[in-house]
Amino acid sequence: MRRLYLRIYLAMLASLLLFALIAALGWKLSFDRERASRDERALIAEVVAAILPPADAPADAQRAALERWHARTGADLALFGPDRAPIASAGRPLPPPKSEEGGREGGVRWGPWRDAAEHAPPAWSVRLPDGRWAVARMWRFTGGPPVAWGGLLLALTVAVAVGAYPVVRRLTRRLERLQQGVEALGAGDLSARVEVKGRDEVAALAASFNRSAERIEALVAAQKSLLANASHELRSPLARLKMATALLSDPQAAPAGEAQRRALRDEVELNVAELDALIEEILLASRLDAAGAPVAREPVDLLALLAEEAARARATLSFDGDAATAPIRVDGDPRLLRRMVRNLLENARRHGAGTPVEVVARREPIGPAFDVLDRGPGVPEAERERIFEPFHRVSGHGEGAGGVGLGLSLVRQIAQRHAATVTCLPREGGGSRFAVRFGAAR
Repeated sequence: MRRLYLRIYLAMLASLLLFALIAALGWKLSFDRERASRDERALIAEVVAAILPPADAPADAQRAALERWHARTGADLALFGPDRAPIASAGRPLPPPKSEEGGREGGVRWGPWRDAAEHAPPAWSVRLPDGRWAVARMWRFTGGPPVAWGGLLLALTVAVAVGAYPVVRRLTRRLERLQQGVEALGAGDLSARVEVKGRDEVAALAASFNRSAERIEALVAAQKSLLANASHELRSPLARLKMATALLSDPQAAPAGEAQRRALRDEVELNVAELDALIEEILLASRLDAAGAPVAREPVDLLALLAEEAARARATLSFDGDAATAPIRVDGDPRLLRRMVRNLLENARRHGAGTPVEVVARREPIGPAFDVLDRGPGVPEAERERIFEPFHRVSGHGEGAGGVGLGLSLVRQIAQRHAATVTCLPREGGGSRFAVRFGAAR
């Protein structure tokens, strides 16, 4: 991570340095032109000639004009004749226009040039239409514009370099914290989380990591709880099977009568069926808990499914409103939906104290819905959510009531996979009411 922030920082500095070099080179090329175009020379010469007195004006008049401009601009000014003889000046003395071999305009340099005093700013000269020469030097740019611009670019580079370092370091420090969180999670610390700061992509990545870590922690905790509870639930049927096997293998302890042997065989078959149901429900719960487990989607006639399962469980099916006038269809896995309805009916039959079980189907604005009702002792208010937890049994309902404690947990999982909700409510007049609503979880 250190190399990352150094790379980002050095890339910023290199980009800024390249910009400074290109800007300096462009300024130098534009500022140090030895010659201007013919149109530029003509324009400047016309302007200067219009400002100055004519060539035949007295020297005092020409000197007075230069003095006025010197007072206004602070520039050193000088006027020379066609033969470069001095006519008038204002300010510090200026040398005559410098000649160079091969130069234009009679061999006299156009544009900036320096005299023997190298510490002085460059002088500019222009030839007027009447043959005179005007020379000017601006002292306010002492040291030359390129030097001033170079200092400005250097100061800008230093300022950006100093200001960019904490920004880059803050960004990479957040990435370092995220890396530490990932390494801690990979090392087995499922409670590892990272601090979320800001609203940028790094903050979104940190929030996504926290959500993933919470999901992983919840899944691992659920698997541990499932394994521990399944191990506990397996002990009872396995112990009964072990006892039955011991009785069958011991001639002295084996039952003598046919009725006793039949009862023992029935007990063994019941325990095997209980083990088979427990394993099946554990596998189904694990598959539904798996992240991204596919769920088949096809139109399912909910009324037909409820009618079949109600007839199988010897429950009565009724309709609320116009539910019976047309099919009620939901999209989902028909096997899982059938398992959800069957578990609810089996739970009502098991805990309904022998009272009739009813199923009521209806249409609601948000989607199809149905209730499974019984007249049993009901579920205490404090237990109405906990009964959907794996292997949870209501106080007073032990193993003798049957079941392994996974039926309602599977009902909740299947409902969530189909964008439905399932709740346990009290029934008017006594009993329990399990309400399933499709579309309420969207």
